[in-house]
Amino acid sequence: MSWFKREEYGSGLRGAAESRVRTEGLWIKCVGCRAPLWKAELAANLNVCPKCQHHFKIGARQRIDLLLDPGYELVDGGLRSTDPLNFTDVKPYKQRLRTAREKTGLDDAILNAIGRLGPHAVVLSAMEYSFIGGSMGAVVGETIARAVDRARVGRTPLIIVAASGGARMMEGVASLMQMAKISSALAQLDDARVPYICVLTDPTTGGVTASFAMLGDLNIAEPGALIGFAGPRVIEQTIRQKLPEGFQRSEFLLEKGFLDAIVHRRDLKAYLVRALNFMQVSAVA
Repeated sequence: MSWFKREEYGSGLRGAAESRVRTEGLWIKCVGCRAPLWKAELAANLNVCPKCQHHFKIGARQRIDLLLDPGYELVDGGLRSTDPLNFTDVKPYKQRLRTAREKTGLDDAILNAIGRLGPHAVVLSAMEYSFIGGSMGAVVGETIARAVDRARVGRTPLIIVAASGGARMMEGVASLMQMAKISSALAQLDDARVPYICVLTDPTTGGVTASFAMLGDLNIAEPGALIGFAGPRVIEQTIRQKLPEGFQRSEFLLEKGFLDAIVHRRDLKAYLVRALNFMQVSAVA
C-alpha cells in the first residue's frame, strides 16, 4: 500500500507542475489593489484594472491605436542616436540603445503619427516608456520638434502623450537642449493659434515635465499618474520632511491647479474629440 501511496503523491506533484506550466505568464498582480488579474481580461479592459481602476503602462503603438482611427500613418521615423559622448556607466550607452531597440522594435522612445481623431485630422506624438525609461535625448527632441512643425505648417492640432523619466543623462547637454528646442517650437505653434493638448501618463517627470508636458493649451492626465520634476524620495531627502499623501499624483496636481482634467483611459478619445471641437471653434472665432 505504501508503494501505491508514493505513486499517488508523485502523480499529484506532476499534475500541479503541469498546471503551473499551462497557466504561467497568463496572470498578473495589480499594482494598485494586489488582486490577481487574467491578462486577457486586463488587455480587453484597455490595461486598466477592472477592480480598482489602476492604469497600467501601455506602449506608444497601443496609445496610437487607442486614440487614432484606423488608417493612420507613422511618420518621422528612422532617426537614431549616435552616442555623441561615447558614454559608459555600468554598461556602454551603445549597448543600452541596442538592447532597447531589440526589446521595443523602435529606433527610440517616441513615435509620430498623422491621422484622424474622430472628425479631426491630428498630429500625434506618443512616448515609449519601455525604451530607456522614455528618456528624452536628441532623437526624441528632434522627433517631437518635427511633430510640432507638422502641426504648425498644416494647421493641424497636436497631441503629445508623455511618458518619461526625464532627460537622457547619457547625452548630457545635448539632451537638456531639447527642452528649449521643443518649447521654442511650441511657442511658434501658439502664435499660429494651432491647438496643442498634452496627455500626461504614469510617469511624467524630469525635463519632460519641465518643458513640453506642461505647455499644452490643455493639460490632462490619466488617474494616478506620477507627475513632477524630481521624484518624491529625492524631495523628501532634500527638504527632510514627509510629503503629503498622494503627492505628485495626478489627483493631487488637479486639486492644486497644475492640471486641467483627469480622464479615464476608456473616455480619453471622446474627451479629446470634444476638446478639439471647442478649441477649433474658439480659434476660428
